[in-house]
Amino acid sequence: MNKHIEMIFEASPVNVTHDTYRRECMYTRGIHIEEQEFVAILNTMNSEARLYFDFHNPRKEIKQGTYLNGHSGLAYNIYHYYKQHYDIEVAELINGQDFYVKII
Repeated sequence: MNKHIEMIFEASPVNVTHDTYRRECMYTRGIHIEEQEFVAILNTMNSEARLYFDFHNPRKEIKQGTYLNGHSGLAYNIYHYYKQHYDIEVAELINGQDFYVKII
C-alpha cells in the first residue's frame, strides 16, 4: 500500500479548542490523518498514553472534520505507527513543537 503523510505548515494559525484548559490553542503546523488510521493509532496506545490524549482532547469525537490537540506523546505514537506499518518517517513531528491533528 502506498501511503503518504507529512507535516502541514499553515500560513495562518489553526485554532483548536482545549476544553481542559478552557482556551483556544493556535497551531501553525499539523498533520492530517484518515479516520480509520487514527483509530488504529489510538488502539496502539498504552493506557497511560491514552489517558494523556484524553486529557488534551476531552469529549472530542474521532470523526472526519475533527481537529485535535497534539502533544509529544501523541507525536511519538503517530510517528511509530507510520514507521512500523508503512516505513514512513515524519521526523518533523517528533521535534517537541505543538501541532494539531485533523481527522480526514
